[in-house]
Amino acid sequence: MEKLYQYLWRHRMLGRKLKLDNGTAVEIISPGLMNRDAGPDFSNARIRIGDTEWAGNVEIHVHASDWYRHGHDTNPVYDSVLLHVVAINDRRVTRSDGSEIPQLTATFPESFFRMYSTLCDNIEGIRCNKCISFIPPLTITDCLESLAIERMQTKASRIINELNNSGGDWERTCFITLARALGFGLNSEPFEILARSIPLGYILRHADNLQQLEAILFGQAGMLDTSIHIFDEYYQLLCREYYFLARKYNLRPMKRELWKYARTRPQNFPHRRIAILAKALHGGFSLMSRVIAANGKTEESRAILQWELEGYWLDHSDFDITQPQSPSALGHASTDLLLINLIAPLLYAYGATHGEPELAENGLELWRKLPPEKNMFIRQWRQEGIGCEDAMRSQALLQLRKEYCDAGRCLDCRIGHWLLRHNARDIQFHENIR
Repeated sequence: MEKLYQYLWRHRMLGRKLKLDNGTAVEIISPGLMNRDAGPDFSNARIRIGDTEWAGNVEIHVHASDWYRHGHDTNPVYDSVLLHVVAINDRRVTRSDGSEIPQLTATFPESFFRMYSTLCDNIEGIRCNKCISFIPPLTITDCLESLAIERMQTKASRIINELNNSGGDWERTCFITLARALGFGLNSEPFEILARSIPLGYILRHADNLQQLEAILFGQAGMLDTSIHIFDEYYQLLCREYYFLARKYNLRPMKRELWKYARTRPQNFPHRRIAILAKALHGGFSLMSRVIAANGKTEESRAILQWELEGYWLDHSDFDITQPQSPSALGHASTDLLLINLIAPLLYAYGATHGEPELAENGLELWRKLPPEKNMFIRQWRQEGIGCEDAMRSQALLQLRKEYCDAGRCLDCRIGHWLLRHNARDIQFHENIR
C-alpha cells in the first residue's frame, strides 16, 4: 500500500492545494525525485507551507507510526524531511532533535480504491480485462509501441551483456544466443548450458566434419553414454568420436536429465534441434556477418536459417527411434520465431553497439513485417478486443503480460496509469467494474 501512496504523490494525484493535519495550507509545487535507495522517499521536493516555500525531502508511510517503527526518529538522514505524507495519522512525528515534522493525511475517492483493488485482485490473466474497453485505442497503441521497443531493448541488452562477458567476441555471442533460441523456451536453459560447455574455437576446428560436430554437441549434451545399451550403429560411432575428442579437449558433459520433452512432438525433440545446431556450424560460423548483410530484409533473413538436416536425422527423432517423413528443416512457424527472437535482436544489438541506429531500426522493422506469434497469451488479448496484426504488436503484448500483468506492476504500466488517473471521471465506468 505504501507503494500506492508513493505513486499518488509522484504523479500529483493527491491534489495541488491541500491542508496539513493542523489546518495550515500547503501547496505542492513539485513532488521531487523518487529515491529508490536508502533514505527519504522523495528528494528535492518544493512545497509552500503557509506563506513560506521550502525545498527538501518527503517521506511517505501508510501509518504515521511507521516513522518510529522504521527508526527514522533517531536517524539524522531523515532530519531533512520537510513533509510526512500518511494514509492514517495515528501519531505526530519528530526528527532526531525532537522538532516536529509537518504531516499531511492523504485522502482520495473510494472509486480509486475500487479501481486499484480491481487491478490487484485479478491475479489470473490480464489484470485490466474488466475495464480495458474504456481505454482510448490511441492510448493503447502508444503504450504497445513503447512496450515493443522495451522488449527489443531487453533482448538486445542480454546480447550486449553476453558480448561484454565474451570480450567483444560477436561470433561466440551469436553462438550462445542461437543455441538458446533453438531451445524455443522449453529447452532454452539446457541449450545455453550446452553452448557454454565448450569454447567455440574448439568446435570450429571440426567445422568441416559434420559427424565430429554432432559428436561434440551430443556428447556435451549428455546424450552419448556407453552405459546405456543403445546398439544403434550411428550412436556407437558418435560415442567413439566423442570420447576421443573429450579426452583431447578435457571436456565434461552436462547432465542429460536437464533436457525436457514434455508436450513436445518427436520432430521437435532436443536431438533434432542439436543436429540443426551442428548444421549451423558446419562449414564455418559467420552468423553475425550474415545478419548484417540481410539487414532486416525478410526473405534474406529467413534464408540464414535454412539449415537442412541430412543422413541419420532425416528419419530419426532420437537415437534408435525412427520418425518417418520428418521435415529436414525448421518449419515456417519455428523459423519466424527465430527471426523474432534471434535475428532481429542481433541486428538491433549490433546497431546499438556500433552507433548505427538504422540497423537497430531495421531490427524493429523486421518485427513489423513478420506475422504475430500464435500462443495462449495473444489469444487472451484478442478475446479482450486487442488486435494483433504483426510480431511488433505480439511482442508488445507479451511484454505487457509477462513484465507487468504477471508481475503485478499496474502502477508502472501506462494502461494501469490511465485507468487510475481517469477513474473518478465516469460514474458508469465505476458501475461496470463492481
